[in-house]
Amino acid sequence: MAFDFTSTKERMQGAQEALRRELAEIRTGRANPRILDRVKVEYYGAMVPLNQVASISVPEARLLLITPFDKNALEAIVTAINISDLGLNPASDGNIVRLAIPQMTEERRKELAKDVKAEAEKAKVAVRNVRRDAMDAIKKDKDMTEDQVHDAEDQAQKLTDENTKAIDEIAAEKEKELLKI
Repeated sequence: MAFDFTSTKERMQGAQEALRRELAEIRTGRANPRILDRVKVEYYGAMVPLNQVASISVPEARLLLITPFDKNALEAIVTAINISDLGLNPASDGNIVRLAIPQMTEERRKELAKDVKAEAEKAKVAVRNVRRDAMDAIKKDKDMTEDQVHDAEDQAQKLTDENTKAIDEIAAEKEKELLKI
């Protein structure tokens, strides 16, 4: 019986997806609705994701427009954005909320690029932990011959290398986006 790598592949790809989610929330100086993904609005006593109480659009490169589905939620949206750690100042005109994304300094861009590298390293550690778990499971499988164990370990390493390379590519793309003025 050969080792089943389905779970291993899924967990490694999960590390890539987690990295993509984390990197989507890093501001690049351009408006991206994903930076608001973690903002929760108190709406009729419940904490609700912002995108469930308002539509978010990008009319200009550095402007987000938030249009509440219910005008009563406008103040709650402004409050939620103010208490989030985004560092953005919402401007409300009574019907919509405008979020201007400030231009970033070169120093801030380099700082965020370091954050990208740190997040990528966390994702690589997660992939290596999945590889370690797979290697342990392979070694414990008594039904496998020595050659099958060796082949399975090689396959686990190959999967790790592929996922690590993909993580590097994701991080490089985000860094390029950050450092582009």
